[in-house]
Amino acid sequence: MKGGFRLEIEISDKVVAKIMNNSKKLQKIVGIDMAKKIIQRFNELRSAPNFKNYLDYQIGKPHPLTGNLDNCFGIHLNRNYRLVVKPLAEQLDNNSLKECKKIDIKGVVDYHDGKCKWLIP
Repeated sequence: MKGGFRLEIEISDKVVAKIMNNSKKLQKIVGIDMAKKIIQRFNELRSAPNFKNYLDYQIGKPHPLTGNLDNCFGIHLNRNYRLVVKPLAEQLDNNSLKECKKIDIKGVVDYHDGKCKWLIP
C-alpha cells in the first residue's frame, strides 16, 4: 500500500479490547488460525494511510454492512466469520473515507443466513 500516515485502530468496547489486546485470550476464544488471520488483518489495516485506501486494495474483501451493523464494514477472516470495523468518519462517501484515519473494531461475527453469532464480544 502507498506510504503516508497509518490508519489508527481503536477498540472502544472494553471487552473486545481486552480480548484483542491479549494474544492468549484471543487464541483461546477463536483458535490459533483465526487469531493469526485477525492479527494479519490488523497489520494490513494499519499499513493503509486511510480507510478508503484499504478498501481500494480489497484485502479481505471489505464490504459495507446493513441493519444492526449499518455504518460498519465486514472484512473476511474465513469462510463464515468477519472482522467488523466501523470507520470513524462523518459520512461513508469516498471523500470522507479518504479522510478517515481511524477505525473502531467492533468484533468478530458470523452474520450469514440470518444469524448473528458473535465470537468477540
